[in-house]
Parts: sequence; C-alpha cells; structure tokens
Amino acid sequence: LFQKVRGPQNNLVKVKYFTARVQPSPNDPNVNIRQDVYMRALQAHCPLIELHYGHFLRHRIWVEHANPRPHSVEVWKNEEKGSDVNLALHVLNDAWRNAYDCAVIVSNDSDLAESSRLVKAQHKKLIGLVTPGAPTRKTSRQLSQHADFVKPIRAWMLKASQLPNPIPGTTIHKPANW
Repeated sequence: LFQKVRGPQNNLVKVKYFTARVQPSPNDPNVNIRQDVYMRALQAHCPLIELHYGHFLRHRIWVEHANPRPHSVEVWKNEEKGSDVNLALHVLNDAWRNAYDCAVIVSNDSDLAESSRLVKAQHKKLIGLVTPGAPTRKTSRQLSQHADFVKPIRAWMLKASQLPNPIPGTTIHKPANW
C-alpha cells in the first residue's frame, strides 16, 4: 500500500506502527495470539517496520440503553491508551532529529492535529495523511488542514495490499479468521 502512496520519487525510510497489545476475553480467547502472529508477519515481511505499543484499559461502565429508554446497562469498555500520543511524539521528535522530509500519518484521529501543525510550522516538513474508511468515513477537517496531501484508503486498496500467505522465507501463515 505504501509503495503506491509514496510514489517512486520518494524513499521509504521507516514504517512506525503504533498499536496496543490486545488482551484475551471470554468471547475471543485467542485474539492476542492472532495479533502476535500478525506482528511477526509484518516484521518478517517489512524489515523497515518498527513496532510501538500503548496499552488497553478494560473497565465496566454504565451506558444509557438505546431502546427502551431510560434504562442503563453495564458494559465493558475497552480503551486504547498511548498509541496516538506515542505517534504524535514520534512525528515531532523525528522532525527535530531531521529524520524525514515527509511524514505520512495513517490515521483519522483529530488528536494528531496539533503535532502536525507544530511539525509544519516549526520544522517545515511535509505531512501526508492517509485516512482509513473511505468513502463512508469522512477525513477529519482538523487533521487534514495541516496536511500537504490527503489520500483516503478504500476497501479495495486494502484488499489489493494484503500480506502474502505464507510470508516468504517463514512458516507464518494467515490465520483462517483474519
């Protein structure tokens, strides 16, 4: 996917992937194993990838039931913590270190707008924005206003950019329920 996004005139220096380790649950006891396989597959297929982990918080909350109202129900809420902050800090820190000419951010999280603005204003770096969920999910206006280019990711693009199965030179296979 990034070979198509970056264009032939640009060199891919590093891919920084920000995520959080998932925890098994009664409904999906093997989710962490599938995630580990995926992370190993990414690292084996793309030696330029660097993984950065936040964490998940899981806690019970009460939310209003949609129908019938006004009843409340208790639900589990899973929150990914740290990934967006880590991404913002790396974009800024790498700009200070002059580690890139153009950073491509794959997100639609408006929380990243301020770090993008600072990179543009203080370091004169190019910022590209690749946003998932097109066309149903609109690109964040707060985030896109600091981007030099915006490329929405459509489902067919993701489908055409899947990892090979198996990963060449390894015994890593795509799990059946990916």
